[in-house]
Amino acid sequence: MCHHQQENGAGLVETQYFTSTQPLVLESGSVLPMFTLAYETYGRLNAHKDNAILLLHALSGDAHATGRHHPTDRKPGWWDDMVGPGRAFDTNKYFVICSNVLGGCKGSSGPTTVNPETKQRWQVDFPVVTIADMVAAQVRLIDALDIAVLQAVAGGSMGGFQALQWMSAHAHRVKAAILLATSAWSSPQAVAWNAIGRQAIMRDPKWAGGFYAPDHAPTDGLAVARMVGHITYLSETALQQKFPQRFQQAERPQFTLHSELSVESYLEYQAMRFNERFDANAYLYITKAMDYWDLGATDGALATALAPWHGDTLLISFDSDWLYPTAESERIATMLRRQAKPVTCYELHSPAGHDAFLLEFAQQTPIIQAYLARFDCVDVPT
Repeated sequence: MCHHQQENGAGLVETQYFTSTQPLVLESGSVLPMFTLAYETYGRLNAHKDNAILLLHALSGDAHATGRHHPTDRKPGWWDDMVGPGRAFDTNKYFVICSNVLGGCKGSSGPTTVNPETKQRWQVDFPVVTIADMVAAQVRLIDALDIAVLQAVAGGSMGGFQALQWMSAHAHRVKAAILLATSAWSSPQAVAWNAIGRQAIMRDPKWAGGFYAPDHAPTDGLAVARMVGHITYLSETALQQKFPQRFQQAERPQFTLHSELSVESYLEYQAMRFNERFDANAYLYITKAMDYWDLGATDGALATALAPWHGDTLLISFDSDWLYPTAESERIATMLRRQAKPVTCYELHSPAGHDAFLLEFAQQTPIIQAYLARFDCVDVPT
């Protein structure tokens, strides 16, 4: 019997840190002598240790998926509406884990952290990482938490890449996968947008070849990268809804080269907020990992990659997402069906574009709750 208690979210949470002192051999052949992952957990691991769900974040996300670190925090975690008591990922039932990816800038080892050998910040001496490397590091964390098999892995966008990598390379460690607004590869179009963002950063004189002081970061380049990236997450409908007023203030053109259109001001604001919380080198590393992502550009490669998977899969896509359109999810679903593996697919209507997986919690919640309820209901010991 499952008991739900409705509460106002996860409340106050704290970030924890796991450090592996065993070397990690990366896909490139480079070796990290040791590494740290920042992570958070919500809910409680049951006695059988079989109620754990690993959440996997997208490009600009981090370990802080839900709740607040301090009562005065301006905003809660990035998926607060989806994670907590009675929510899609119900922390009354599940032990939910979320870690910041390897190469990130929110507490996990990456270009902003200190190289243990030189005692200096890694910056661009940090080895280039892939989605497979990020997941290999997560496997070490799950081992350290003494969890043999995850009830589910779940993620949208780049989080979906990681979930697919778990399905392919660590299939025996996962029962179910929830893939939202994602793809089995990075198409040339997706790569192109990321490449423009990286060029904006690397052409900023303050980038200094990747070795810049924290107080003299290439903020102009990162701002442009964020503006370009942000537009790919929206849809034309979303932009029209956001900006019914064409001009920010005046009713007519001012015939100036300065920003006066509403969408210009919006992008500048988004860029400013992003610069407050993200590192330019980390943006380079993470987008490069996304661009290398290729679990299966061809059907043959995808069939081989998914062959080890014998769990259950839920795919959710959104009709206005042109970055990872529904066809990408359908391709994964088709391959799983060909291999006679259980898969459930939904295309949801939303004007929000690619960002819909972060915003459409009311539509996603009943689907995910019903999906997870198909598996054994897990009571947390009191």
